[in-house]
Amino acid sequence: MNRALLLEAVAELKRRKLRTGLTLLGMIFGVGAIVAMLAVGEGSKREALRLVAELGLNNVIVESKGNTDEQLKDIRTRSLGLSAADAAAALSVVPGARSVALKKEIKVDQLIVADRVVSGRAFAVSPAYADHGGLQLKVGRWLQPSDGATLAPVCVLGARLAHTLFGADPAVGQRVKVNHVWLQVVGVLADRTPSKAEFEGVKLGLDDERLFVPWETARARFGFRRIEDEVDGISVRLDGQVAPDDAARVLQAVIHQRHGGVDDTNLIVPMGLYRQNQQTQRIFTIVMSSIAAVSLLVGGIGIMNIMLANVLERRREVGLKRALGARRRDVVEQFLAEALVIAVNGALLGLVLGAVAAYSIAALAGWSVAWSPVSLLLAVLACVAVGLGFGVYPARQAAALDPIAALRSDG
Repeated sequence: MNRALLLEAVAELKRRKLRTGLTLLGMIFGVGAIVAMLAVGEGSKREALRLVAELGLNNVIVESKGNTDEQLKDIRTRSLGLSAADAAAALSVVPGARSVALKKEIKVDQLIVADRVVSGRAFAVSPAYADHGGLQLKVGRWLQPSDGATLAPVCVLGARLAHTLFGADPAVGQRVKVNHVWLQVVGVLADRTPSKAEFEGVKLGLDDERLFVPWETARARFGFRRIEDEVDGISVRLDGQVAPDDAARVLQAVIHQRHGGVDDTNLIVPMGLYRQNQQTQRIFTIVMSSIAAVSLLVGGIGIMNIMLANVLERRREVGLKRALGARRRDVVEQFLAEALVIAVNGALLGLVLGAVAAYSIAALAGWSVAWSPVSLLLAVLACVAVGLGFGVYPARQAAALDPIAALRSDG
């Protein structure tokens, strides 16, 4: 279509502003719904990936259950609880296991720096913990195997805890007292504050607010109660060649056998959690897509209605053009140009409405928003296709008018 034809279509639609505006509404709401759905859906997908990355997509995790002392007394008659020996067994038996990481929370009675007592949580971890959890260092170094071997009194701080303890001053090289043990800070983690405290019912670690100590150091210097599990959690990193679900079944069987059949642990498969989240997201997408499709359909019907009304009102104009030599193809193009103008304007205004709706939903529901240029382009193309599709019939009706009968009409 040439530029003159489009300008003529715009001028013609301006003559009927109210009717054109009402027709645009269906397209605007349809595209707006699609754009908002795509933005929220893409944001949710990226947020899910970011959150599950804290657990590790290639990890399989087993955690001890939070039992009371009374429950533990009964359990200990049959099971010694989760231990480093379980981790070693998992590494040797689970197919595709590349490494294991240990975690154990240290009961903090007091956390002292200089003359201040602050609140905080401390965890005993193995060197592989950073790799399994995707932790990045801001300054300094992470815990090394030699730290555990020598029972070195060292620690790594989360970014927020480091700021709480030392403000803007460098934390590396400083000393922190946890209960009765003085620890030297050897590293500070990069800031990674999660937007949610849990993902699919699984609590996420607030590593920014934690202090990390070598697991061997904590066991020797702090001591663990004998009734407790030796470790709170074991993470098994897979090599990517084995399906996490298959590895999880083997790990569960190993733990079940070593614990005498006692159900005292929970198994977490991050990849399974991600798939579960995406299944929920797909249902949401299907529902929203259906609503958007209905809205676009209504908009398309609106375009057909206005085009049919235009054909009736402009019968004499069409007849005159045909009498002056215009071809049927020229008439079809004229009316399709008007349908195209309506569809394109509806798509553009729908993009604006969709963006406003997406950010409004995100602000009210606490969801994330992300944009995919390809998805936006597809939404615009869908709107244009619907507009042109519903404009074909009225355009053909106009082209089929008999010139003589059209000139004699009152339209």
